[in-house]
Amino acid sequence: MIKAVLFDVDGVLVQGEPFSTHLARDYGISTEKTAAFFRGRFLECLVGRADLKEVLITYVPQWGWQGSVDEFVDYWFRCEHNVNEPLVHAVQQLRQQGIRCYMATNQEKYRTAYILEQMGLAEKFDGMFSSASIGCMKHETAFFEHILREFNDIKAEAMIFWDDSAGNVATAKKVGLLAELYRNFAGFEEKMKRYLGAS
Repeated sequence: MIKAVLFDVDGVLVQGEPFSTHLARDYGISTEKTAAFFRGRFLECLVGRADLKEVLITYVPQWGWQGSVDEFVDYWFRCEHNVNEPLVHAVQQLRQQGIRCYMATNQEKYRTAYILEQMGLAEKFDGMFSSASIGCMKHETAFFEHILREFNDIKAEAMIFWDDSAGNVATAKKVGLLAELYRNFAGFEEKMKRYLGAS
């Protein structure tokens, strides 16, 4: 019987163009310029080992950003403020059936707070598992092992994880979770009906 569902944020609960696309189009800051940051120091921010705003202090002037770091971060988060409303509505229906729903996501601490507070998802979910607080990311089995320890009343096989990354789905399966690749809302609905019909 399904007792909990975990959802990735970017590419699942939040959709639309990536921030790098907006940045290149709106300010002419190309992905080539920002690649070193996103492949390097940003990864430390995602697992809570570095502070995003402190790290950006050294990067944004090199990119030609004219405003402050706070303005840059605000622009970044607003660019990716595109909530998948049909999916969030489906989450509310699942919760009404007594199924607990959580976010499971790679996020640094500032965007974690933004998602919960500014996007209003704190009240739409039972909780959030963020890489910044766990200290590892979803490609690591330790991420899901942490979640399972938190759910001492729910076994792995009673939990479904949805992500748009096949690699993350495979990692979740390694620790015993049910896991599915999110492609679109129609596919999600169809597969969840099968799960719930069988539970």
